[in-house]
Amino acid sequence: MRINEDLTKQVIVHSAKLDWVPSPAAGVDRRMLYRVGGEVARATSIVRYAPGSAFPRHVHSGGEEILVLEGTFEDEHGDYPAGSYFRNPPGTSHVPASKNGCTIFVRLWQYREGDGTQIVRHPGEGEPAPLREGVEAARVLFDDGKERVSVENWLPGSAVSVENRRGLEFFVLSGGLAVGGEQLEPQSWGRLPAGEALEAITGPKGAEIWIKDAPLQHPDVLQLP
Repeated sequence: MRINEDLTKQVIVHSAKLDWVPSPAAGVDRRMLYRVGGEVARATSIVRYAPGSAFPRHVHSGGEEILVLEGTFEDEHGDYPAGSYFRNPPGTSHVPASKNGCTIFVRLWQYREGDGTQIVRHPGEGEPAPLREGVEAARVLFDDGKERVSVENWLPGSAVSVENRRGLEFFVLSGGLAVGGEQLEPQSWGRLPAGEALEAITGPKGAEIWIKDAPLQHPDVLQLP
């Protein structure tokens, strides 16, 4: 399966309008944003857990990066309410579930060789970041020099420009904005190849944005089996 696999092209997906696709686990559905591969794939998706659903224990052979969007995501290590961000590097494992249901944004098989950092950021955690024009708050969730992940709150009715030297991926958490004439709403996802800055105009409610500043695919990305 190949979905938005051309990393040289800008892509914007209004994921809230996509159909849910069942996963192999009962009660767990997906909206696929980017995918290369079959059931084991290099992928970026939104995943919805129905109340009481669970996914069988699995090892993250290619690493897993998650942002909890709604509800509470759970595993044997703890509970992660909306706003939680964590990275499970290659070799880790768990049994994900949700007692009351949840929705998560997840990236799989996009780790590079040697990236073994495991972190959990609870809602509101992260280091304060310098503010660009039009931004009222920003915090860094992860930065190891190879990639930088942050959440920013953009002011209403503002023009915001995000420099892009390595590649940018972004996800709208709340509010709205316009990019290149397209209106983005919560759960809109975008990807820009290096050299194409993100130029946006926020709507009357401003916007909260998750941003990853990193090569769209690391040169030493882990290889799919």
